[in-house]
Amino acid sequence: MEVHALKERGWTITAIATHLGHDRKTIRAYLNGERVPGVRARSAPDPLELFVPYLTQRLADDPHVWASALYDEVVSLGYPLSYPSFARQVRVASLRPHCEACAGVKGRDTVEIFHPPGEEIQWDWFERRRSPWGGTLYVLLGTLAHSSRVRAVICESMDQAHLVDAMDRVMRKLGGTARDWRVDRLATVIVPGTRDVQPSFAPVAKHYGAVVEPCPPRRGNRKGVVESSVRFVSGRWWRTMTDRDPEGAQRSLDRFCETVGDARARRIGELRTTVGELANAEVLAALPAPYPATMVVERIVTANATVHYRGNRYSVPPGLAGSTLEIHQRLGTSTLEVRSASGSVLATHHLAHDGAGMVVRDPAHSAALERVVLAQFTTKRPCDKKAHVGVSDAALHEAARLLGDAARVVSVDLEDYARLAAS
Repeated sequence: MEVHALKERGWTITAIATHLGHDRKTIRAYLNGERVPGVRARSAPDPLELFVPYLTQRLADDPHVWASALYDEVVSLGYPLSYPSFARQVRVASLRPHCEACAGVKGRDTVEIFHPPGEEIQWDWFERRRSPWGGTLYVLLGTLAHSSRVRAVICESMDQAHLVDAMDRVMRKLGGTARDWRVDRLATVIVPGTRDVQPSFAPVAKHYGAVVEPCPPRRGNRKGVVESSVRFVSGRWWRTMTDRDPEGAQRSLDRFCETVGDARARRIGELRTTVGELANAEVLAALPAPYPATMVVERIVTANATVHYRGNRYSVPPGLAGSTLEIHQRLGTSTLEVRSASGSVLATHHLAHDGAGMVVRDPAHSAALERVVLAQFTTKRPCDKKAHVGVSDAALHEAARLLGDAARVVSVDLEDYARLAAS
């Protein structure tokens, strides 16, 4: 800027170079537009320049061809650098043409959609592998579109029964339901390839008095509120969570949403507020009793004749340790059933509060297990593990049989040698 300003004042190139302390060729290059501030001149020719016409034609033929495939092709044509250098040069040179269908909202105008208070809840799953307790973590998030208040529930499956249960629990944490449910094209909610609600899910929406609104195909950003909640919860809570079991993680997640999540700042015009204050002003519809879906999960019986379910243990008859049983819970009821693989009901228990750490035992199961354990007791004297027993003759005989000729003892009689010598 200073070079051009001094030139406009009538300074000569020599005067400008002396004043700024640079070489005259440098000043002349900037004035002629041969050099650009902040862009260093290459000391060597661009290795990609020779291949630009070929790459341009290949990308015009197929805009979605993989860069690794192009790299293999240009290497065979003499390209000398590595794949990371090649990918960087293609990206910097903007050789790949723009594809509107694949670009989403990137590079296009966007707008924030106004949602009246209490109008819409947006739903979405997020899953993370390698959870601290093993297996995959499934979390269902429900976000109020107006205030961005988010509540979430940890599940062990994404089937429809677990989805219905998780939605009910999330809405009770939110304090009610909105009129519209905005969902992605979940196969448990929307018939794949259509905008039709699954026949098995339609009674669920009718039960809660909600209208299911699917997002347009390949436009997940239409439910951008819950997408932001997914990034927020997975980045701020999941990456720093220290609990080692699902029940502790659920308590941690609830605290996070109620404190950190609700404390996020928001601005309505000139008014500064928070997510919690906006959400408290929303009017949501009252919730009916939970929809009577039936959840089925498999559990392995432990040595103390119990099965684990949602942070509690429930008894089964003794003698089933190590076998796999099914737990059936019908939503809206206060009981669960433990069934065999064939469907026989083995036990019925009253549900304990999730994560209470209780052991719920049927008196008949306790008595039967006590009889089995007591029958295993013995009054025999413990074995003497420090005594010297040695190897028995029978064991030596068996060892000799296994060794065969190698075990035969060779005896030498000197009298036989004497008789041979005399003869």
